[in-house]
Amino acid sequence: MTSINSWLRHNSLLFTFFSFSIFTYGIIPVFAQTQIRNTAGAGADNLPQVRSNEVTLTAGQAALEIIKTGDRAAAEPGETVVYRLAIRNAGRAATSRVSITDRLPLGVRLINRSLKGFIGNREVTLTADRGSNRTVTINANSGLQPNETLTVVYAAEVTPDAVRGDGRNLAQATAGGVNSNQTSYRIRIRPGILSDCGTLIGRVFVDKNFDGEQQSNEPGIPNAVIYMDDGNRIVTDAKGLFSLPGVISGYRSATLDMSSLPGYALAPNTYFIEKNSQSRMVKLAPGSLARVNFGVTPAFSGGKR
Repeated sequence: MTSINSWLRHNSLLFTFFSFSIFTYGIIPVFAQTQIRNTAGAGADNLPQVRSNEVTLTAGQAALEIIKTGDRAAAEPGETVVYRLAIRNAGRAATSRVSITDRLPLGVRLINRSLKGFIGNREVTLTADRGSNRTVTINANSGLQPNETLTVVYAAEVTPDAVRGDGRNLAQATAGGVNSNQTSYRIRIRPGILSDCGTLIGRVFVDKNFDGEQQSNEPGIPNAVIYMDDGNRIVTDAKGLFSLPGVISGYRSATLDMSSLPGYALAPNTYFIEKNSQSRMVKLAPGSLARVNFGVTPAFSGGKR
């Protein structure tokens, strides 16, 4: 026993160095696991092995946070929306390459050439793969160190199909086995010229040659009243013109109120029989214009004009 103690005393430096070198090797970060079990021991020929206690260490782990924003709150078909994604590593360990799954709104289409990525002032190469159900997968060729943020910017085109959707998308980032929170951003889709409604325009004028069209010598009649089939009442301006926006599309009818034009009668149309009526029917397409004109002529007593 005395010889063993003497050997250990004379070789204490060697023993300490040997144990320390094994221990420090064991705490090199391993990001794929949260715990590392380390065991160290020492021995020599003809001597029993001296084994240390087992030590369990908690390694640092990455943690991803994602935020998505846009450059506008509302858009209509034909416009472009610029989206921005910020993915931050809020953990204590680096991540592997970052991948973002972004499900775009219905009718909103990624413009591939607009895709850019940055970590600080350093540009990062990004690739985008379009999957099914409007899902776009964006891959970065770089991981994130603790407290680093990957910024992804891209533009998207709003197509006519967008009016059938809700304008909301959903994005999430992953790196290795680490998932971020889910983030969403919603834009309000305005129908624009693709609205279900249309605009009705027209005029009431003195039709001297009974052709249903206003010529330069045929003045407009102010304060004439036109009634729509939905009850809307329209009054012409000083030049006999009127317009009514926001009219629901489909077959619509307008009727000239002759009682609002004392001294005038409906002018006969020598070209179109259907225009010899106080009422006009038009087909109004979504987002379109339709014209309704009424020609009148001075009325004289005795049935003569």
